[in-house]
Amino acid sequence: MRPLSFRGESRRFGMALGIEVGVVVLAAGKGTRMKSDRAKVLHPVNGQSMIIHVVDCAVKVSGSNVVVVVGHQAEQVKAEVARAYQVAFAVQKSLLGTGDAVKAAIPHLAKAVGHVVVLCGDVPLIRAKTVEKLVDFHLNNENRLTALAVKVDEPAGYGRMILDAQSKLMSICEEADASMEEKKISLVNSGIYCIERQFLISALNRLNRDNAQNEYYLTDLVKIGAADGVKMGVLTAEDPREVLGVNTLVQLKKADVLCRERADV
Repeated sequence: MRPLSFRGESRRFGMALGIEVGVVVLAAGKGTRMKSDRAKVLHPVNGQSMIIHVVDCAVKVSGSNVVVVVGHQAEQVKAEVARAYQVAFAVQKSLLGTGDAVKAAIPHLAKAVGHVVVLCGDVPLIRAKTVEKLVDFHLNNENRLTALAVKVDEPAGYGRMILDAQSKLMSICEEADASMEEKKISLVNSGIYCIERQFLISALNRLNRDNAQNEYYLTDLVKIGAADGVKMGVLTAEDPREVLGVNTLVQLKKADVLCRERADV
């Protein structure tokens, strides 16, 4: 068992600006494609549950300012995290999508947090240095929203990054809503973001469920940002394997192998 990580000072980003960054970890989903009674984020990767891998990354980035959003098997997920870390928890009462999940976390963030990183509890290979690079890119470019993207050969299943002729981020189109042309786009969404808090709160309150999944998509914040004319950006991760999402047992096995290989380096 790893030692308990006590809540300490969060890292201050942005040179001498003293900007505090919080992290929201999304861990409420059922994971029905895992064909298991166990909550998806509790499945092990290299001997530790996926949620522990992600929370470990979150704590390295923001210290005390971590909120884990739970829903399905909430008590089991909370108990798993609490054995290793002292973080805050938010409950997503109805599983109405990623936008709804992040909204549930907002009241639990410290008032000093000015920018919010969103991590996915089923993306266990993400590294703290990659998230810190995202935050630094976001702050240095004075963005109000920055999405972490990757280029992949097989983009099926991922949200596509829709850019204009000047490579400006305009929207993120989920697979279920993508046209045939949009499905050909190889630059895809990792599901990881850094978002300025006030814009995040404002945009979350304007989300709707007018989509194929009848959910509040966090990705729709980009459309709102584009309509508002706010500054947004995209950072492309160097290693697509870091943002491998685990939705099936096949993907779980792949993540386990990759994590073991990385541990041996």
